[in-house]
Amino acid sequence: MGGSAPGRDGHLPVETTSFVDRRGELAEGRELLAGARLVTLTGPGGVGKTRLAGRIASRVARAFPDGVRFVHLSGLRDPELVPLAVADALGLHDHSARPALDTLVERLQDRRLLLVVDNCEHLLPACAALAGALLHGTTGVRILATSRHRLGLTEEHLMDVRPLPVPDPDGDLSAADGYPALALFADRAAAVVPGFRLTAANRSSVARLCRRLDGLPLAIELAAVRMRVLDVDQLLARLDDRYRLLTAGSPTAAPRHQTLRAAVAWSHELCEEAEQRVWARLSVLPASFDLETAEAVCGSVGAEAEEGEGEGTPPLQPYDILDAVAGLVDKSVLCRETGPDGGVRYRLLDTLREYGLERLREQPGEELATRTRLRDWMQHRAATCERDWFGPGQPGIVTRLRADQDTLRAALDFSLTTPGEALAGLRLAGTLWFHWHACGAPREGRYWLDRALAANPEPTPERARALWVSGLLAGCPEDLTRGRHRAGQARDLAHRLGDAAEAAHADYVIGVIRLFSDDLEGALAHFRAGVDRGRVPGQHLSLVGLDRVELACALGFLGRADEAIAVCEETRALCAAHGEQWVLSYVERMLALAHTVKGDWERAERHGREALRLKLAVHDVVGMGLTLDLLARIAAERGSPDRAAPHREVHERAAVLLGGADRAWADVDPSRWGSAALNATRRTAEDRARRALGRTAFRLAYDRGAALPLADVVRHALGAPEPASRRRPTLPPSGPARATGPAPHAPRPARPGRPPAPAAARHTPDPAAPPRAPVVEAPPEAVRLTRREAQVAELVAEGLANQQIADRLVIARRTAEGHVERILSKLGFSNRSQIAAWVTAQR
Repeated sequence: MGGSAPGRDGHLPVETTSFVDRRGELAEGRELLAGARLVTLTGPGGVGKTRLAGRIASRVARAFPDGVRFVHLSGLRDPELVPLAVADALGLHDHSARPALDTLVERLQDRRLLLVVDNCEHLLPACAALAGALLHGTTGVRILATSRHRLGLTEEHLMDVRPLPVPDPDGDLSAADGYPALALFADRAAAVVPGFRLTAANRSSVARLCRRLDGLPLAIELAAVRMRVLDVDQLLARLDDRYRLLTAGSPTAAPRHQTLRAAVAWSHELCEEAEQRVWARLSVLPASFDLETAEAVCGSVGAEAEEGEGEGTPPLQPYDILDAVAGLVDKSVLCRETGPDGGVRYRLLDTLREYGLERLREQPGEELATRTRLRDWMQHRAATCERDWFGPGQPGIVTRLRADQDTLRAALDFSLTTPGEALAGLRLAGTLWFHWHACGAPREGRYWLDRALAANPEPTPERARALWVSGLLAGCPEDLTRGRHRAGQARDLAHRLGDAAEAAHADYVIGVIRLFSDDLEGALAHFRAGVDRGRVPGQHLSLVGLDRVELACALGFLGRADEAIAVCEETRALCAAHGEQWVLSYVERMLALAHTVKGDWERAERHGREALRLKLAVHDVVGMGLTLDLLARIAAERGSPDRAAPHREVHERAAVLLGGADRAWADVDPSRWGSAALNATRRTAEDRARRALGRTAFRLAYDRGAALPLADVVRHALGAPEPASRRRPTLPPSGPARATGPAPHAPRPARPGRPPAPAAARHTPDPAAPPRAPVVEAPPEAVRLTRREAQVAELVAEGLANQQIADRLVIARRTAEGHVERILSKLGFSNRSQIAAWVTAQR
C-alpha cells in the first residue's frame, strides 16, 4: 500500500505497487506544467497526490536538462529546515553563513529543473516562501507541489486531485473494468487472494464497496486487504455496519474525511491489541525505520517495564514487537521497503501516522515516554556510530545516518522543545560532529548546535563539545571569526572541567583556523606540538589523524615536501591498522600534493586516484571536487611535451576532469570558497590543457566531463571507461564560433578568505590567480540537421519543453520528442543544454 517509497537521494520515489491509470489527471498535470512554473496538486489525504505527482514528473522529466528532484517534507516539522531539505535533495552542500534560501536561489539561477515538493500542508508559510523565492530568483526552475491546502501565491496554478470515479452499482456494468477504482481494488485484492479478478458476479458488489469508500485510493487499499478473510459481499456488509458507527461521531467533518477516517478506524479495530499499541508508538517516527528502531521505540524499559503499562497490560517484548510489525505489514498498515543499504525498512503513510498519534495521545504520558525512548535510541545510535567512525564501517554509517535523517531531526527537536530535555539535545548535536562535518551537512549542524548552545548556557562537557564542533563547521570566510572564538571558548571550558580530550579537539579546530588564516609558521608549530604530545585519553582517533594531516599540509605549504610525506606515511599506517577510509582519503591527497611539489607526477597521480576512490566510498563530495582539481593539474603536467606520457590523450583527460570538477563544485561553491590556491590549481590545469589541445578540442573534452554525473567522473578518473552514451560530442562547423564564455558551472570570481574544513589538503602552493573560462572554436566535422530538426533545435535553445515545442509547431508531443532525440543522436550530445549551447555558437 502507498505505492512509492521516498528516497533520500532526491530522485523520484520508487513505485512499489502498480499505478492505476489516471490518464486525464496525467494529461492535465503535464499541460499545466507546460505553461506554469508553480503547479499545486490539492486534495484530501489518501487521494493519491504523491503518486500522481511522481507520475507527472516522470512523464515530463526529459524536458528538464538538470533533472527532476523530489523533496519529501512529511517527516519535517521545523520550517527553518525547508530550504536545507531542498538543498539536500538537490545534492547541494552549503558551507556559507548566508540565509539558506538566498544561497539556494543563487545555486539554481542557471539550472533548468523540476522540483517536486511533497506534503506541504503543515509547512505552508515556509513552502510559500520557498516557491516565491525560486519563482522570482530563477528562470528555469519549475515546482510541482502536493498539499491538502494551496500555497496562496498569485503564480500558483491549482489542480484538484479527485477520488477515483466509480460506476453506478445498479447501472450498466459491462464496461466497469475501465473504472480505475474497481481496477485498484481488483489489483490489491489479487495481491492477497491470488487469482482474484472482476467478474459479472462480483462487479456490482465491488462497485458498491468502492462507492461506499468514495473512490479514495487509500480507503480502497485498506479494504482490499480484508479479502484475506472475507469475500466481497461479507466485506461490504461489515463495512456498512462499521461506517454507521464510525462516521456518526463527526457530523461536521467533510464526507471524504469521514470516509477515510472510518476506513482507517476499521483497520485499527481489526488489529490485535499488541499491533494497535505498536501502531500508536510507531507514529512518533516521521520517516522510514528499521526493526531495531521499532523495538527501541515500542519496547518498555526501566520502571515502565517493571510496573507494566497499565492494569493487566504486560510490557512489550522484542518478539511481541516483531510479531506486531509483521502483522501490520500483512494488514498494509506498514509499508515494507528496501533500505539504501539493502536491509529492510518500514514506514507509516502520513494518514495512518496521524491516526496512530491520536491513539497514542489518548493514554496519559504515553507520547512523552515514547518520544523519550526515540530520542534515547537516536543518542545510542549516534554514539555507536561515533565510536565506530574511525574504522571499516564508515560507508555503512554514512548510509544509516542519512536514512535516519528525519528521525534524528525529530529527536533533536523534541529535546530542544521539551522542558528538562535541552541538555540531551546538546549532547546529541555534539555527538553527531562527524556526521555534520564529514557527510556534507555543515549548515544543518550549525543550526542545531546554535539552538542547543542557546538553550544550555551552563558550563558542561556537552557545551565544551558543542562549542568546538560549531567552530569546526564554520564553513566560509565570513564565519571564521565566530569559529575561532567558539573554539577558544571550548578549549578554556574543557581545561576548567579537566577534560583533556575535549581540549585537544578544540585545539585541532584552532590550528585549522590558523592554517586557513595563512599563519603557516604558527600552524606548523601548533600541530607539531599536538602531534608530539600524542593522543590523550578519550581523544577521537579521527582528530588524532587530522592533526597529522594538517601538520603535513603546513609542511607542504612551506616547501618541506619530504617531511610532509614522512608524516603522511605514519598517519596512513594508523588508518590502515583500523581499516579507516575518510581520514585516509585526506592523507592520500596530501601525499599527492607533496609529490606534486616534488614534480613526481606518477606517484602524485597514484595517490590522487586512491584518495578519490576512498572519498567516493564515503560520498565526500567536497573531497571529490578537491581531488578532481588536483588530478586534472597532475594530468596536464604529465602531458607536457617534455613528459613521457602521451601528449594529447593525457591533456584530453585533464580537460574531462576539469569539466567534472567544475560540475561537482557547482553543488558546493562555484568559487571554491574564494581560495586563491584552489583556483590556481584549476587555472594551471586549464591553461596547460587548452594550449596543448587547442580551444575546440579542449571544449569538447571539457563538455564531456561536465555532462557526466559525479560518480561517472570519478570512475573516469580512476581509469574506468566512460558510458557509451556520454562520450565525445561532435559539434557542427557552420556559423561563427563562440570566442569566449564560461564553461558550464564555471567558478565565479574568487572571494578572499579560507574555509576551516578538515584536511587543509584543499590548498596547493601555486601562485594566486583567478581561473579563466575555456573558449571554443568551430569544430572540424559537419553535421546536417533537417529543416524541421533545425527549427526544433532553435526552440530548445529558447528553453521550451517538448510540449511547448509541439504547441508552437502544431505537432504531436511524441513527434517533438522524437525530433529532440534525433538531434541529440546526430550531434553526439547527452542533454538539451548542449543543444542550446550549439545553437548559440551557430548564430
